Amino acid sequence: MTQNQVITSLGRAQNQGDEELSKSFATTSSMAALGQAIASWGQKNSLWPLPYGTACCGIEMMSVMGPKYDLARFGAEVVRFSPRQSDLLLVAGTITEKMAPILVRIYRQMLEPKYVISMGACASSGGFYRAYHVLQGADKVIPVDVYVPGCPPTPEAVLDGVMLLQRMIAQNHPRPWKKNWKAPEHV
Repeated sequence: MTQNQVITSLGRAQNQGDEELSKSFATTSSMAALGQAIASWGQKNSLWPLPYGTACCGIEMMSVMGPKYDLARFGAEVVRFSPRQSDLLLVAGTITEKMAPILVRIYRQMLEPKYVISMGACASSGGFYRAYHVLQGADKVIPVDVYVPGCPPTPEAVLDGVMLLQRMIAQNHPRPWKKNWKAPEHV
């Protein structure tokens, strides 16, 4: 066997090895993507909400949890009243300046990944209360993922907000508002 034949056969073996290596990388990459898809599917279908209802929006939130609209159909049936056991904060109703530190404390105590839905005009923008004692939106103190409009919002709108959040989770939607969040200094 000549030197050229040896080099040629070694080159073929290396190319075959490269192909096998690239196939194994592709398999590893697809396995990682599959694992991520399975984790996202589990997260989106097992949201554990923590209700933070302070006004009339809280009553609408109760109707969403009831048998007619049944939020349990969307995997959010395990309502927890402890921030350490929940991953979805449902802020519903007027938030005063005195409530802001408590809301931030609750948000900080929630485990990752954590999500926030702001229900209604008062929780989203202060509503018709343009006064010094009312916080002009929950996003002034915590990062909000989904805003549900209305005064009060209809149960269908709340379900639509939950489904939007589930789509965001399933698609691994980037959330720069959460990554850039810093707790307010006054809280």
